[in-house]
Amino acid sequence: MKLSKLSRSIAGKVALVTGAASGMGRATAALFADEGAKVAAIDINQAALDGVVHEISAAGYPVRGWPLDVTDSAAIDGVITAVAAHFGGIDILINNAGIGAGGPVDADDYEDKWRRAFDVLVTAHVRIIRAALPYLRQADGGRIVNIASTEGLGATKHASPYTAAKTAVIGLTRSLAVEFGTENITVNCICPGPVRTGMTDSIPEENKREYARRRVALKRYADPEEVAHGTLSLVLPAASFITGVALPVDGGLTIRNA
Repeated sequence: MKLSKLSRSIAGKVALVTGAASGMGRATAALFADEGAKVAAIDINQAALDGVVHEISAAGYPVRGWPLDVTDSAAIDGVITAVAAHFGGIDILINNAGIGAGGPVDADDYEDKWRRAFDVLVTAHVRIIRAALPYLRQADGGRIVNIASTEGLGATKHASPYTAAKTAVIGLTRSLAVEFGTENITVNCICPGPVRTGMTDSIPEENKREYARRRVALKRYADPEEVAHGTLSLVLPAASFITGVALPVDGGLTIRNA
């Protein structure tokens, strides 16, 4: 006999994950599949997306992929509608698709980088949430998790487009958590620190080790699956009283003074 009432299972839930073809998105899609969710994998990279779908399907889990450029506002509604029609609804939305964007503020292409950062990292989140909202309202406890960054909690030189966009994601998350508070929909965000993904592949290993030694309490970069487990914790049925949270999954980066 169980002594608790709230479920820690997402089995049977429909989870839509953007940026699912690599890095944290791929780890999240795989983890959610392992946990029994029906996974709608979304990514701009068709070939990489096909690989993720094949991997999850070969393990015997329900999954389908939809190619999507998240900045294509005209395509978003069609993809969201197709996901809901195929799986019978949407219970969980993970806004993970992202890019890196930086450079000095006086660079000639700065405004292009600024617009691109906000298009991908903020505006796309809003558009996808708006498209998925009718289905999340029909779910038994809808869950939204936006992937922000520790850059939204601090700042790095020459990264202002990215930093500003990720700070906006945290603000969006908090505001929508209040807006949906009476609708049984929670809205949270994850703030990853240094993670081994495609965005950090170009950083030399020696630089990674030095950065982690100086800045990260655990003295290392994260594996994408470690971030995915943080995301999973926020979409559980048992997480029904957690909303508006910006959860650092950063190995202690944001708590360290020296």
